[in-house]
Amino acid sequence: MKYQADMKSIIIGFLGAALLFATFSFKDESSANGRYQTAVGDKGVVILDTQTGAYLINIDATNSGWRKGDFPYTHNTVKPTKEKYLSN
Repeated sequence: MKYQADMKSIIIGFLGAALLFATFSFKDESSANGRYQTAVGDKGVVILDTQTGAYLINIDATNSGWRKGDFPYTHNTVKPTKEKYLSN
């Protein structure tokens, strides 16, 4: 049996493949882990907001031991101190 493909069938095939490729290639905006991530270890608990960089940390396992912070502020504060004291 001999098959022949006309131009219309070829174009429909390419458009269908392009549609499937475009549908499956877009990434979902929400990450698999969600907005908030937690880490629990021997030295405490950290709760991180992955969208803003804000975090809560508790190292003494009490309700009054929670401290707030955010990574941009911490980075801007620590970087000059690190360069001042740790540069050779």
